[in-house]
Amino acid sequence: MSAQNRDQTNPPKRTNSRRAGPRPLAMHLAVEMTSWLSSRAALPIFRKQFLPWKPELQDRAKALLSEMAKHHPDDITQALDRVAFASQSAFHDGVRAYQKHGYKRGVDDAPVVWAEGATRIHDYGAVAGAKAQNPLGIVVLVPSLVNRGYILDLNKKRSFARFLASVGYRPLLVDWGYPGDEETNYGLDDYIAGRLVTVLQDVADMNGGPVPLVGYCMGGLLALAATLIDPAQVSRLVLLATPWDFMAAGPTQGRIAAAFAPSLPHMLSIHDSLPVDVLQSLFASLDPFMIGEKFRRFGALPENSPKVDDFVALEDWLNDGVPLTRRVAIDCLIGWYVENKPAKGEWQIDGININPADISCPTLAVIPENDRIVPPESAQALFENLPKDLRTELHPSSGHIGMMVGSRAEKSTWQPVLDWMTG
Repeated sequence: MSAQNRDQTNPPKRTNSRRAGPRPLAMHLAVEMTSWLSSRAALPIFRKQFLPWKPELQDRAKALLSEMAKHHPDDITQALDRVAFASQSAFHDGVRAYQKHGYKRGVDDAPVVWAEGATRIHDYGAVAGAKAQNPLGIVVLVPSLVNRGYILDLNKKRSFARFLASVGYRPLLVDWGYPGDEETNYGLDDYIAGRLVTVLQDVADMNGGPVPLVGYCMGGLLALAATLIDPAQVSRLVLLATPWDFMAAGPTQGRIAAAFAPSLPHMLSIHDSLPVDVLQSLFASLDPFMIGEKFRRFGALPENSPKVDDFVALEDWLNDGVPLTRRVAIDCLIGWYVENKPAKGEWQIDGININPADISCPTLAVIPENDRIVPPESAQALFENLPKDLRTELHPSSGHIGMMVGSRAEKSTWQPVLDWMTG
C-alpha cells in the first residue's frame, strides 16, 4: 500500500494559537509551594542535626549551623518565610506574564503525506525555503510519544526540520497525535513493530531505498528498536539525547517512578490514558526548584528582550503534551524507569531483544553535556553498547531541549548531524 493511499480522512489541523491556560500555573505553584513548605518543616530537624547529608555537603551544613547559632530561632523562621513569600510572588508574576504574552507560533504544519489512526507524517520537502528537488533524499524524524513533534519545527527561527529541508533533504516528521480509538490499547510493540516499522517500509518505497532515521529522546528508543526489527529500511541512525541505562546517573528517577508505581493501576482504571498533568508532575519532581527559577528569570526579563519570545515558544510546547496509553505508561514508567529493562538486556519488542550491539548501520549518538532529562551517563551507556566500528558520538555543550532549539543549536547540533549524515 502506498503511503499516500493510507487513511487521510480530514487529518486534524494543528492551529498556531496558544493553548496555555490556568492549569500550568496551578500545577507549577503546587510543586513550588510544596518544596518551600518541606524546607520550612525541615528547619527544626536541621537545627537538631538529624538531617542526613551527602558527604560533599557536610562542610557547608556545619558552616550554616554555625551561622544560624548566632541568631534567634524565631528570626531565622521569619527570614525563611520572607524569602519563601518573595520567591512565590516572583514566580506567580512570571507565570502570569507568560500566560498574558501574545506570542503565536507563526508557521503552518507541513503537508500530510501519510496517515494511519492518529499518526500523521508531515512532509517538509515542500515548505518554503526547501531546496528544490530535495537532492539528498528523505530523512525520517521521530519524536517522543509524550511530547508534540513540533519541537523539531518550533517556529521560523528554531526548526531542525526546515534546516534539513533548506540544505536538500526531504524531512518527514512523525506526528504521533493524541491516542484515539485505534490506539487505546496500544503498547510500545504496537507503536514500534506496527506503526513505525510500517512508516519506514512505506517511506523507503517512496525514497527508492533505505533512509536515514533520526530519533529524539524517547523517539530515539523507538527508532533504535524499529531499526533492529527491520534493518533493511534504515541507512543511518541518529540518536539524539536517547536514554538507555535509567540508573546510570543514580537511582533518583527510578525512585520517583517507583513511588508513583503503586497508584498507576488505580489511575489507569479511571482514565483511558495517563493524563498530561500527571506526566508533567513526574518530570517536575526531578528538579522541583527548576520550574520556579525559570519563571522568576522570565518575569525579570525586559519586555523587548528576544529571550521572551523564545521562552514562551518553548513553554507553549512543554504545556502541549500528549497523554500515554495504559500499556505505554506501564512499559515506560515501570519497564524503563523502575525495572531498567533496556540496560539489563530485558527489553523486547515483538519478541525481539532490543540490543544496541546488533545495530548494522552507522549510528551517531548525540549526548548533550548539560542534560537534566536524560542524564549524559544514561545516553553514554547506549553509545558504549553500539558496535565500535559503526558508532560515532557528539557532545554538544547544551541541555536536553537547548540542543534542538537553543540559540546555538544550529552550530552545535544541527550542522554536525548534517555533516555526519552526508559524510
